[in-house]
Amino acid sequence: MKEIKKENPIALLPIGVFLVLYLGLGLTFEYVLKIPMGFYNIPIVIAFLVAILVACLQNRGLSFDEKLSVMASGVGDKNIITMLLIFLAAGTFVGVVGRSSAQSVAYFMLGLIPPQFAVAVLFVVACFVSTAMGTSVGTITLLTPIAVEVAAAADFDLALCVGTIVGGAMFGDNLSFISDTTIAACNGQGCAMKDKFRGNFFIALPAALGTLVLILVLTLGHQAPPLTRGYDLILIVPYLLVLLGGAAGINVFVVLLVGILSGSFIMLATGQTAAADLLANMGSGAAGMFETSMVAVLVAAMCALIRDYGGFAALLGFIRRFFKGKKGCQLGMGLLVGAMDIATANNTVAIVMANPIAKEMSEEYGIPSKRAACLLDTFSCIFQGIIPYGAQMLVAISAAAELGYALSAFQIMGRLFYPYLLLLSSLGAIFLVKEKQ
Repeated sequence: MKEIKKENPIALLPIGVFLVLYLGLGLTFEYVLKIPMGFYNIPIVIAFLVAILVACLQNRGLSFDEKLSVMASGVGDKNIITMLLIFLAAGTFVGVVGRSSAQSVAYFMLGLIPPQFAVAVLFVVACFVSTAMGTSVGTITLLTPIAVEVAAAADFDLALCVGTIVGGAMFGDNLSFISDTTIAACNGQGCAMKDKFRGNFFIALPAALGTLVLILVLTLGHQAPPLTRGYDLILIVPYLLVLLGGAAGINVFVVLLVGILSGSFIMLATGQTAAADLLANMGSGAAGMFETSMVAVLVAAMCALIRDYGGFAALLGFIRRFFKGKKGCQLGMGLLVGAMDIATANNTVAIVMANPIAKEMSEEYGIPSKRAACLLDTFSCIFQGIIPYGAQMLVAISAAAELGYALSAFQIMGRLFYPYLLLLSSLGAIFLVKEKQ
């Protein structure tokens, strides 16, 4: 693998090709040709395969075998392997407990609280669990089935309930002490996590409170239909265990394993599932995460080629040249990590790549390291929570599909109140609030 450091904007072409194919054709089918569910006619895996083909046709300095090695190095990244394992474990868990368990949790929840407060409670729970677990993907995996069933039982907008979970998950991804993004930002900028947390909290809190108000405004007048079925308390146990484990900050793999084992025992002991059917359900649940897993692999492979050909160096150079002054520098940091996140669909990787330039910029303009770490983490989570091909969005869509509900990323994007308000809060912190040294 050759190390190419020269800036090369044309190396970013594969990203443009993907966006034209996926977003452009999806918008055309949906709103121009008026094809029902037009976005579902655009297979995201094929769009990425075409983009990778374009990337492979670039950079004549490498043979195809060398390009395969470059792609393999990207796919072999620790973050990618971690995501793939979470996807498979999550699919297995959903396959074991099935829809009945999520329905029981939803009806139990709606029996305890007035239905008009259910979506607000979902947001608060997602914020709490994600902060404790330090993983947005894990939080979305655990809570989306419950959100889907709450929407179905109380006749809420499905996109609102799922978007609420995604937003709450990004709250904890941004703030948690054990989140990969927090660790990457603080280590890269050389600041203590507690210092970054203090500044970050006062940016995230207004956005979270604003999101809660918006949710309540949209749902307080909601007239939910009468509950049409009861619930089985024993079926709540697997979800209760995983939620308590998540709230306690236990590793997401351990949490999911506990859920799989407890769910298997309950399903077999109560006679709801035969042993052979249970194994088949595990397999179908894991297989249901195929597209999500493949997208993670393809994104990693494409980004490795773009990085090797100088595309990311071009992004870094552009931000470095065009943003000057203390406030401009802070905005530049945010846009830098945002651009890297759009390119990589991985907020931790985006922070790691942006760290060196951000460190240099903060030293030149006197930006405190805790402020730089805060901005890198916050902006990376804003963009990661919004992009339609990010792991968070794909997991939410897959979890809904596992329960038989079709939902597109663009439906969810219209209900992502928290990331949008977090962006406004971040811009306000940059341009309206003076940072203490």
